[in-house]
This record gives sequence, C-alpha cells and structure tokens, in this order.
Amino acid sequence: MATTKQTASDSPAAAKISGFALPLTYRLFFLLIEPLATLAGAYYAFFDQQTYLDLTHAASAPSPVPLGTSIAMSQLANLYFAFALSEALILRSTSDLRVWKVMLFCLLIADFGHLYTVRVLGARIYWCVFEWNAIDWGNIGYVYFAASMRIAFLAGVGLDRKGKQQKKAA
Repeated sequence: MATTKQTASDSPAAAKISGFALPLTYRLFFLLIEPLATLAGAYYAFFDQQTYLDLTHAASAPSPVPLGTSIAMSQLANLYFAFALSEALILRSTSDLRVWKVMLFCLLIADFGHLYTVRVLGARIYWCVFEWNAIDWGNIGYVYFAASMRIAFLAGVGLDRKGKQQKKAA
C-alpha cells in the first residue's frame, strides 16, 4: 500500500482543501469567527444566566433563575459548545468538500430554527434593528449574517464550478 507524505500546505487549515481553494472570507468566518462567537454564547448561557435571560426578554425573565431554568440554560450552553467544536474541528479536519457542504447545510437549517425561536416576540424583532439589544444582535443580526455566509458558500459564491477559488478579472 502506497503512502503519501503530507506537507504543511496539505493541512485542512490551509487555503486549499481537496481540490478547492477556500477563500479567506470563508476561512476566517467558519474556522475562527463563528466558533468564537458561539463560545461567547455558551459562556453567557452557562456563567451569566440572569443577564442572558434578561436580554432575551426582561419582562418574563425570572429572578433569581430557578433551578430547572438554570439546568436548561446549562444544557443550551453545552449545545452551543458542541456546535462551536463541531464546526471548528470537523471543518479543520476534513479535506472533503462534500463534508463542508453537509456541515454548513445542517448549520443553515439550525440558523432558520434559531430565528424561528424568537417569533413569539413579534414580527418586529426580525427587522427593528434600532430596538435590538446585545442578545438580539446575536440571535437575529448575527444569525442573518451566518446564514448568508452559508448560503453563499453552498451556492458556490467565490468558488468556481470545480470548487476552486475564482480569480477577479483585472
């Protein structure tokens, strides 16, 4: 059985992954920015539950946080942590474009589900950006951006048909 020598440029973190060149924008967002942002959400859901609940909906936020709510918030934090690790580590460890597409498609479905969860706050929550607080920016604005990045990647924006990065015409 023949083996091939792997070089540093063959690593999944490199710009070129299995026949497709990963544009810097995607690399920064999916491998760095999004996992870190998700870890921030995990931090607040676990370590600062009262603030998390107050920012989500102050009128209904219990104080102090009941034990059952605290457990649910800790479970949410654990899911955020798993999401951050899954995206960062799976996408770094694979050289298969199909895996990237499947992973990002699953996360896109999760984006739509995340947006659906705030529907009970009324339709204005989706578009009244001047009324948003920090958690609204994370739950809505950030998710809009993340979903847009996933849609762009899945649509091949910045990638040619073979998956190689498109070059701008001079």
